[in-house]
Amino acid sequence: MTPNAKSPMNLRRQSIYLLPNLFTLGALFAGFYAIVQGMNNRFEHAAVAIFVAMILDGLDGRVARMTHTQSEFGAQLDSLSDMVSFGVAPALVTYAWMLKDYGKLGWIVAFVYCACAALRLARFNVNIGIVDKRWFQGLASPAAAGIIAGLVWNVHEFAEEIAPVIHLLPYVAIATTLFAGLSMVVNVRFWSFKEFNVRKTVPFYAMLILVLVLIVLAAKPALALFLFFAGYGLSGYVYWLWQCLRRNKRQEAA
Repeated sequence: MTPNAKSPMNLRRQSIYLLPNLFTLGALFAGFYAIVQGMNNRFEHAAVAIFVAMILDGLDGRVARMTHTQSEFGAQLDSLSDMVSFGVAPALVTYAWMLKDYGKLGWIVAFVYCACAALRLARFNVNIGIVDKRWFQGLASPAAAGIIAGLVWNVHEFAEEIAPVIHLLPYVAIATTLFAGLSMVVNVRFWSFKEFNVRKTVPFYAMLILVLVLIVLAAKPALALFLFFAGYGLSGYVYWLWQCLRRNKRQEAA
């Protein structure tokens, strides 16, 4: 006997499969909203929207795993959403914010970031199941977007404080956009956090550090988020340099 496709059990199963995709669509909406706000010169709102997209993007996969509703459709939708939220949106926001005043150089820098995001996502999709899950090959696109959005947000948050060096801002914007974009396509490894287990015991000082981080995040969210993602973006190069120094020492010892 063929089960009724409209039975309550089947409808419930379909609704569960819809749940993680709703988070993905929410991330896509946040990325689109960031583009719209950037076009309207509301750059602080655009930066915050990119961070909201980042939160929703982190939730969709976890919800899918918790409800056992992973699917190829969801994976493809997630990749397309990431391209809009962490590839197109940061590129257009930073272009409308600072780079458009520099003609060809401005849109070329923005396009380099956008193209690197597309290459990063394509490489990630074809390397699933091949690379070590503990590491990302190149900076993850949400982290790169976090660097760009964090810079934009902090400039508006601390406009009075940075007024004496405001003339340097265009160079900082160009350098930061290129750094974030090119870091997505390098072969440098970045820790993926996938081995982080909240169920493991930690020392007391780790909890103290976590409390301090939460305090800073609550008091200065723009600064805390920017420093985190900028530090994470540099961490891969620090680890690569450390590995090179260790390799040279082993060769000298041999």
